Amino acid sequence: MDFGPWLARQLKQSGLSQAELAQRIGLTRAAVSAWITGRATPREETINKIAEALGTDLGTIHTRTADTLAGLPISWYHRPGHADGGREFGNAAAFAFEADVGVLAREATQNSLDERLDLAQPVRVRYTLHELSGEALARFRDEIRWDDLLPHYEAAAEQDQKVGRMVAAGLRDMYERDRLVLLRIDDYNASGLTGDDYETGRFAAVVRRQLDSQKSISGAGGSYGLGKATLWATSRLGLVLMNSTLSEPHEGRTERRLIGRLDLPWREVGGKSWAGPAWFGRPDPDADSVDVARSWWADEESVGRLHLSRESAEPGTSFLIVGAHDVASLAEGTESEGVEDDDSVHRMHNRLLDALGRNFWAAMTGGEAQRPLLEASVRTLRNGVELIPETRVDPRVTQPSRTRALQAFLDGTTVERLTESGQVAMTTVPLGVPALAGRGNGGEHRAVVLVTEAEDADGKPNGVTTMRGNRMTVRVAWVPGLPVGTNPFHAVLLAGHAAGEGAPFADEAEAFLRASEPPEHDKWGQTEELRMLYSPSAYRRITGLTTQTNKAVRDLVALPTKKRNGGSERLRKRLAVGGRKVTRPTTAAGPPTLEELDAQINGDGAWCVTAEVKIPAGGDSWRPAPVAKLDVRSGPRPVLAWSELVAVHNCEVVGGTIHFAPGARNATFRGTTDVSTHPVRAVFSGLVVELRTDKGGQA
Repeated sequence: MDFGPWLARQLKQSGLSQAELAQRIGLTRAAVSAWITGRATPREETINKIAEALGTDLGTIHTRTADTLAGLPISWYHRPGHADGGREFGNAAAFAFEADVGVLAREATQNSLDERLDLAQPVRVRYTLHELSGEALARFRDEIRWDDLLPHYEAAAEQDQKVGRMVAAGLRDMYERDRLVLLRIDDYNASGLTGDDYETGRFAAVVRRQLDSQKSISGAGGSYGLGKATLWATSRLGLVLMNSTLSEPHEGRTERRLIGRLDLPWREVGGKSWAGPAWFGRPDPDADSVDVARSWWADEESVGRLHLSRESAEPGTSFLIVGAHDVASLAEGTESEGVEDDDSVHRMHNRLLDALGRNFWAAMTGGEAQRPLLEASVRTLRNGVELIPETRVDPRVTQPSRTRALQAFLDGTTVERLTESGQVAMTTVPLGVPALAGRGNGGEHRAVVLVTEAEDADGKPNGVTTMRGNRMTVRVAWVPGLPVGTNPFHAVLLAGHAAGEGAPFADEAEAFLRASEPPEHDKWGQTEELRMLYSPSAYRRITGLTTQTNKAVRDLVALPTKKRNGGSERLRKRLAVGGRKVTRPTTAAGPPTLEELDAQINGDGAWCVTAEVKIPAGGDSWRPAPVAKLDVRSGPRPVLAWSELVAVHNCEVVGGTIHFAPGARNATFRGTTDVSTHPVRAVFSGLVVELRTDKGGQA
């Protein structure tokens, strides 16, 4: 950092004016002004006097990598309660997502992808779980001024509401078990938290604001500014610390810009009311209140004590989630070392690996002449000692078939039809991109469809994985209407920029699909943003894309028709297998289960569902009744009536129940909900379909 900007910063933080410094060192104010503006530099003997006046040493002035100790000390600033008595009992944005490390991995990694700096290189993301206990935990609490925070935590924990109960659980876990889980997310080759502390920019969007999305690329995954809330939602203590290396200098510096943010509910402490959020930083002498905290430039030792050290000076940000927890159910196969609690770092380690591989396998896939967009890894420590070695996510292991399909597309080795094992077939399907409301015409985008044979490691086969420019998995949907005997496959739909730089109307398709994604970014459909930017019926273009994609997949996986000799066919019909049929004893079969669902919203606003049922051996005597319900975040799910329920394959509908064909192992039916029974419009809701089963008509 140049001497002038550094000196100006020290004067601001220490509350000294240029005239006061000049008086202390025996020079004129004009001399000090010349140093600050860069027109002159002080002599060595003058630097000694400046060091004495600022209460620092010569090394600090010569290196200028840290602030002097003359500035106001690092402390917590809590936002005062609202003058009108308003109260917020938590950050509403945090409730848009579950406190699930899998959701966190999806949202945080997407944000890192969106901020990729050098587009010729991947953004590198590393997740580090670090369990602290004993002396290591005590030292960390001292470093974050825990004694100052504790009264606020205790006041929040006494409140009988959701955030208060979560804080109480976090305090109990830390004190009763003497442990605290830190989860750090580091990204490299990213923009970093650039910009002013308060004005519009990346820093303010993350640290100061809600629902502010400062994305720099048209293919960005996020658009709501909600994803960052998962950082605080994953912390039982509502506390996140940040260390950012900037891609653009701020105040003449780029490295070790630190800030902390705490999100608590409204509370009363020390006879005063506090609104909710608090910031950990250096008091800002330019703010209206001298207590307002802003970011500060830390030294290496301070960063290390906060567990925020970065491995290089490459731009990017480290987010430290304090008191990380995972409320999601245990994924099958993630038990380790006999640890059964939901907050096991072993379990969280495996769930992070699973989420990264499932959602970002495509972003981590490259071609012969193209680097991947992303590299990701997970490691786990306990009191600074490696507990689980760093594991890099390999898409060829987590999603071998889908990775093979995308790599063939990137390398130009696809074929028109599948004739041999390991091949990848490719075709294109149209997406009619509508024009923005009142702004000219749209155009036809050609999305890419890839199909290859399925491998066991890829999960359930016979589905289409959809994605756009950032190559994050948006949705995996089953392909309806497949002929019996179809070989297991995986299909991938690449739209927008993911379809290639030469794809027509890629920019327009990217913007259209981005507007059609909800905050969870897990489907394409009707949204308020889509209605505002395009026509009310624009979402039907997505329905058309889905229909065309499913048709293209069915064509690519269709088995060639075999021609039989006429005489042989006549002879075959006359033959019969002799011998007496032996009946094997059977055990009671379990009920049929819904295996796959494909749902769309028709022009009348009704849900149209195609469902595939898996029937266990001997289970064809069950008579299940399909029930449609609205998916709600809390409370009982409202039941919807069917306006139509029809059989498609291996079954018939009798009085609202499904009767299976004898010996059938799978069946398909379709249903359309009755719009008059919808408490809210379908475009603003989710749908759950259940099977109520009565065997043989008996309860």
